[in-house]
Amino acid sequence: MEIARAQDFLELMERAKRGRLKLYLGFAAGVGKTYRMLEEAHALKKRGIDVVIGFIETHGRPDTAALTVGLESVPTRKIEYRGLVIEEMDVDAVIARGPQVALVDEIAHTNPPGCQNAKRYQDVYQILDAGINVICAFNVQHLESLKDVVERVTGVVIRETVPDTFVKQADQVINVDLTIEDLIDRLRAGKIYKEEKVTWALDHFFRNNNLLTLRELALREVADSVDRVAVNSQQTSNQPRRRANSRVMVCMASSSPNAGGLLRRGSRLAGRLNTDWFAVYVETPHEAPHLIDSEAQRRLIANIEKARELGAEVVRLHGKNPVQTLIDFARSHGVGYVMIGRSHSSGVRYWLRRSVMYEFVAEAEGLDLHIVSFEEEVDD
Repeated sequence: MEIARAQDFLELMERAKRGRLKLYLGFAAGVGKTYRMLEEAHALKKRGIDVVIGFIETHGRPDTAALTVGLESVPTRKIEYRGLVIEEMDVDAVIARGPQVALVDEIAHTNPPGCQNAKRYQDVYQILDAGINVICAFNVQHLESLKDVVERVTGVVIRETVPDTFVKQADQVINVDLTIEDLIDRLRAGKIYKEEKVTWALDHFFRNNNLLTLRELALREVADSVDRVAVNSQQTSNQPRRRANSRVMVCMASSSPNAGGLLRRGSRLAGRLNTDWFAVYVETPHEAPHLIDSEAQRRLIANIEKARELGAEVVRLHGKNPVQTLIDFARSHGVGYVMIGRSHSSGVRYWLRRSVMYEFVAEAEGLDLHIVSFEEEVDD
């Protein structure tokens, strides 16, 4: 089975100019993502492929560490940060080595100051641009569009994420699955964390309901990726394209503190529909750049960047009536699904937002309107 997967990826590599990307996706630490990556590396090496380790994190697991033996590792870069010496992937060294395939682990990792890129997934982009194929891994809770869902279900704050655009660029996404019972057994046996962390993990992230939800999310994500590949294959072979009015439009406000959550919902909907999506902001006369305060400008810029990371086409429109401007755009750009946010504000802001929603409902004939409720206004 491993050799068959290696052969599939080999065929993709031979057709590529830019590097090809393969992802191993898991639902929790310890399911075996890194192990499976290393197994595939050995299978590729047996077929004569030049494969190296760009960066692998074994987490002290003996079985995983044993699989690194016999594979070339590109020397890491040592960086001093807050009194500690940290080992990071040396992107320049990987590119200079010029292998056919590089293995890169922990894609959601944040690089310390002094690195070329802020995030490790950006390191992978750089390696791919150099024509090197990459096999990498991360857990589903680090997918940007799932951040809100995972935090709500598990109660754990997700501080490091990978944009959905990264996953959508993958040529292959492999789900590394394991039964909940087997994963818990591995945890109790000390195969995932050291003994002193096991009890804490069982009481927090590794609770049964958490793991069931994360496993389902991982399975859905891989299924969605298979659908994307199938649709892309149909389109390149002149098969009928998806219907024009299936696109998604997320309506952004200039100062909404909930825009991040709204954008993540939009990204997930577009992913399930396997369609394009827009993040649209209407600049009214009283919201010109020189009229809104610096905090609103900062938030708007951050939301625009977040939308792009999630794969949206960001559109800035001008109009006196935001609702009509948005609806006109939707009708002229094949939008079938419109998503707007609703928060529990009070006073004047409540009545203004309520009137906007009512106007949307009254005018959005032929469009599916999704009103996303937020319990309170908090920063993302």
